[in-house]
Amino acid sequence: MAEQQLGVLKALDVAKTQLYHFTAIVIAGMGFFTDAYDLFCVSLVTKLLGRLYYFNPLSEKPGSLPPHVAAAVNGVALCGTLAGQVFFGWLGDKLGRKKVYGITLIMMILCSVASGLSFGNKAKGVMTTLCFFRFWLGFGIGGDYPLSATIMSEYANKKTRGAFIAAVFAMQGIGILAGGFVALAVSSIFDKKFPAPTYAVNRALSTPPQADYIWRIIVMFGALPAALTYYWRMKMPETARYTALVAKNIKQATQDMSRVLQVELEMEERAEDIVKDPRLNYGLFSKEFLRRHGLPLLGCTSTWFLLDIAFYSQNLFQKDIFSAIGWIPKASTMNAVHEVFKIARAQTLIALCSTVPGYWFTVAFIDIIGRFAIQLMGFFMMTVFMFAIAFPYDHWIKPDNRIGFVVMYSLTFFFANFGPNATTFIVPAEIFPARLRSTCHGISAATGKAGAIVGAFGFLYAAQPQDKTKTDAGYPPGIGVKNSLIMLGVINFVGMLFTFLVPEPKGKSLEELSGETEVEK
Repeated sequence: MAEQQLGVLKALDVAKTQLYHFTAIVIAGMGFFTDAYDLFCVSLVTKLLGRLYYFNPLSEKPGSLPPHVAAAVNGVALCGTLAGQVFFGWLGDKLGRKKVYGITLIMMILCSVASGLSFGNKAKGVMTTLCFFRFWLGFGIGGDYPLSATIMSEYANKKTRGAFIAAVFAMQGIGILAGGFVALAVSSIFDKKFPAPTYAVNRALSTPPQADYIWRIIVMFGALPAALTYYWRMKMPETARYTALVAKNIKQATQDMSRVLQVELEMEERAEDIVKDPRLNYGLFSKEFLRRHGLPLLGCTSTWFLLDIAFYSQNLFQKDIFSAIGWIPKASTMNAVHEVFKIARAQTLIALCSTVPGYWFTVAFIDIIGRFAIQLMGFFMMTVFMFAIAFPYDHWIKPDNRIGFVVMYSLTFFFANFGPNATTFIVPAEIFPARLRSTCHGISAATGKAGAIVGAFGFLYAAQPQDKTKTDAGYPPGIGVKNSLIMLGVINFVGMLFTFLVPEPKGKSLEELSGETEVEK
């Protein structure tokens, strides 16, 4: 086997950590910030939307979104993301990372703003426009997954590549916190300006008409950070690996990276021959791809799919958990603005205590203990904690044991983020050839989103009590929370088994991992 790596790519691999690495993290990470903010903030305002548009003066309880509307509001963004991941992943390999990166960002900005503007003031008009724009917002967000990961992995050096991609992903945690803080700030201001009685005291006045602005401001704010990074995103040169290995323009790649690394790079002789070897031009559906990358692709897609089922369904019983432990009082004892404040406070606390630290633990340890170990450990711990919550479930829901329950629940989240939630995002950006890297990452991410849809909707129905009289309005009886948790534990265990198909990219160059420098004699 001949081992050859282009000088310009070697220079990137051994480059010291510099300012441009951090610039790239911020630029790529801002897309993720917006992504997490947008997908997350809607869960803060769904209760408010129910009170505003589905108010029934005769009901003991405040208005709430009917099941099909709630499913649509939460689900369309996920469906859009799935479609965007596949489409923009493919496009990123065809047109180049940088071009497509600009398109996804503009989409995210426009749709963020548009989802806060609605046609008409009736429930149907508002929900339809919200769902329409959230689908396209998801579509833009979907494109950000493969592109952010690919750009960061292609810019990074060999030694700290894992930490850099993990840092981009960790911006999700910051986006979640920002969503919580914006909701807290906006609801506090409105509460001071427009005080209202609780629902139990006065049903009609408990939702001041001005509360309609609250959800719009929260939803639209997500466009701001994305808009701020647009200029920098456009100034970033195309990645050297795309220019050299896909566009086959080594001269341009060398010039671009000389500018970025601020060193003089020499253009090699014979470099053109390395990239133009016909044996390295196999396509996605070829036998050669299947032989070299078939099992790793199965490993990436299956683990991401299984993880997202567990990860997204956990978010479902978050509000039930909060209500059970008394963090969120009964809906009728609050007015609409207080409710937004209380939900945002509870979700921000969980994010601060478990979600965000998990991301940064990954950043700190990924290049020390490797992707494989983190993913295996994460799945294992998630399995353990799921079973530990599920089997003695009746014990946990007693008021005296609430704190233990929250600790267990937080630890499951912590090990998802210091575990497969981060690694499933990182590995597909490292192990595939440059001309298929963005596509394969998009395919892996989209399979993950399919898992998210199963998790978010399958479990919404599954977690309903078996007793017909106790189900939420509009839902058929399910298998109950306890059995749902046992199922999730099993899913995590299967994820642990599929992890064995995923190779360990730690400390290797991207070309070594993807076999692009190897031409078999």
